[in-house]
This record gives sequence, C-alpha cells and structure tokens, in this order.
Amino acid sequence: MPVVGAVTLYVSLLTFTLRVHPDRLDYVDQVLGACVKKLSGKEKLEDSRATKQIVALLSAPLEKYSNIVTALELSNYPRVMDYLDNATTKVMALVIIQSIMKNTTCISTSDKIEALFDLIKGLIKDMDGAQDDELDEEDFKEEQNSVARLIHMLHNDDHDEMLKILCTVQKHILQGGPKRLPFTVPSLVFSALKLVRRLQGQDGDVTGEEVPATPKKIFQILHQTIEALQCIPCPELSLRLYLQCAEAANDCDLEPVAYEFFTQAFILYEEEIADSKAQITALHLIIGTLQRMNIFGVENRDTLTHKTTGYSAKLLKKPDQCRAVYACSHLFWTDDQDGIMDGERVLLCLKRALRIANAAQQMANVSKGSSGSVILFIEILNKYLYFFEKGIPQITNTVIQDLIELIRT
Repeated sequence: MPVVGAVTLYVSLLTFTLRVHPDRLDYVDQVLGACVKKLSGKEKLEDSRATKQIVALLSAPLEKYSNIVTALELSNYPRVMDYLDNATTKVMALVIIQSIMKNTTCISTSDKIEALFDLIKGLIKDMDGAQDDELDEEDFKEEQNSVARLIHMLHNDDHDEMLKILCTVQKHILQGGPKRLPFTVPSLVFSALKLVRRLQGQDGDVTGEEVPATPKKIFQILHQTIEALQCIPCPELSLRLYLQCAEAANDCDLEPVAYEFFTQAFILYEEEIADSKAQITALHLIIGTLQRMNIFGVENRDTLTHKTTGYSAKLLKKPDQCRAVYACSHLFWTDDQDGIMDGERVLLCLKRALRIANAAQQMANVSKGSSGSVILFIEILNKYLYFFEKGIPQITNTVIQDLIELIRT
C-alpha cells in the first residue's frame, strides 16, 4: 500500500477517535504511534500528497483541543513531524503558532516550552540541508514575526519559573543565526524587561539561595542576548535595546548596571555606527535616555554627559551639530526634586548652539550666496524660552530680547 493511502487511513482513524473519545489522549497518541511505526525506516516524505495528509493528521488534535498544551503531551506528535520535509515542517510550525495566537493559549512552564520549541524548530534555526536561496524574503519576515509574537505568549506569574522560561527561549533563539536574531531578540528583551519591572519593588540584595530571580540576574541574560545581536552586526537595534535596559536598570536603582549598558551603547556609537543619519538618530536616543536617568552619581553622570556633548559637536553637518548641541542642554536641567540643575552649563550649551548656527549661516553664504534660513536660530530661541519659563536665573529678558533682534535682522 502506498504511503499516501496508509497515512490517509490514519487521518480518518484519528478524526474518528477525536470525535468519539475526545477525552482519551492515549488513543490519539496510539494512532500517531501506529503511523510512526508505518513510516519507520522511510526517509523524509517527498510525495506532496502524503505530506499534505500528515499535515492534516497533525492539525486534527490542534483543531479539536484548541489548546497546544494538550498536543504537547502526545509523545508521538514530534515523531510524526520528523517525517516532514523542511518546507512542510515550517508550514506545520506556523499552524501551531497560529493555533496558539487564535486561542491566546498561555504556555507557562519551561518544559512545555522546550517541547514546543522542538516542534517549531523549523522556524527557529536552519535545518540540515536547507538551501538559503529558496527563502522568500517576505515569507521569512512573516515566519520570524510569528516567532517573535509567540515569545510574548510565554508567561508565568511565578518569577522563578518565568526566569527559567526566559533562559529556555534564549537558548533556542540564539541558535537562529544572523538573519533571525534581529526579529526574535527584541521580543525576548522586552519580555525580560517586563519581568524586571515586576521584580522592581523587591530588594535586589537578597543573597543567592533564596531569590534566584533578581533584576541583576536578568540583566546578565539581557547583556548576553544583545551581545549576540551585536555580533551580526546590527548596531542601531542593539543600541536601542541597550538604552532600554539602561532605563530599566535606572528604575531598579542599579547604578553600575545602568552605567555598563550606557558604556556598551557608546562603544557601539563610536565603533559601529558610521552612517550620518543613523548617528543623528542614535545620538538623540542617547540624549533622551540619559536625561531620564536619575541614579548616576556626579562623577558617572559627568562622564556620560561630557561624552554625549562631545559626540554632538562632531556630527558631520552643521545644522545637525546645532540641533544635537541644544538638545544636550536638557542634560543639565531636570525637573525632579533632586534632579540636576546647572543653569550655567545650560547657557553654555545654548551659546555653543548659537555659534554653530552662525557658522552654518556663513557657510551657506559662501556656498549659495544667500544667508541661509534663520530656522536654527528660531529653534534655539524656543529652547531659550523653555528654560526661561523653567526659571533659570542665567537666562534673562535681555538675552532673549537680543536673540529676537538677531532673528529680525
């Protein structure tokens, strides 16, 4: 009897079993086991009709129980999947993920997740003998986005179990290779940061024995994960994730950890980000994040702000320089009660921005023969007014009057 015929028989038998004895999982497993026996000794199935029938066989329990956790208890389920070729394994993996999404199934233990990732391994890593060129870019994105969605569905209210889940996910997705990581790492990072936020209220200083899930431990996992992403290289994304982690570390009062994440972001900025547009975006992200940090001591904060203002003045185009420099003025004035309030340095930043705007105008004069636009001066005026309203003593009426005059002329 050809394989197609046999498999079709098992599909009918399985459908019958699911109808008549929906509560007897062992029957379902038996049918799948019999199918494995029938297929044993054969290579992966080449016949497209046979693979279609196997997909039907594997989809039946999913449709019936509408809960993947039940299917994960079937010991023969993954063994039947092993007979599918690479392309069909992927299709089946997507069917499984879609079933989880549709029924918003929450998978909450690391063993179940281990079993699940074994079923969808076709999407997680390169299968043996898979050719790269047959991958359609759109399909690949779609597949990886569904894996990323899946990561957010893995959840447990118990912190320690959640940490185990994160470690399991990390172990699997880091095998994904350079093409997959940019899709899957962000989900893992944000899933871990969610756990960090849940742990935030607890003291991180409990010694190892009692509380294994501490923010410090999670930040170590995050560090390793983003480092893997950085090796691809994928600098802009890594930089964003480092800054997100720094902000979370700030909220957990872990100054050394936050400082370390910032250092990594700066190293990336210096060594990896060469495109001028990407540099501008990265720099504004750094300034914005640093402005919200309130745990740094004077020394650390000074080092970081000094670096940031330094980078701002080194951007390629004058207008970009000017905008970055006046954005840096916010680093010296925050509205928190114990925040930094250094009017002198705010004024210094704004004056420096004015000098750069002047230079930009002169350059426009030389190259185009016209004086260029006054837009930069107006933007700087906006900053002056903002700080004037904040009540910075160094910014007086006369300073603002002079600037308005300058713009008029």
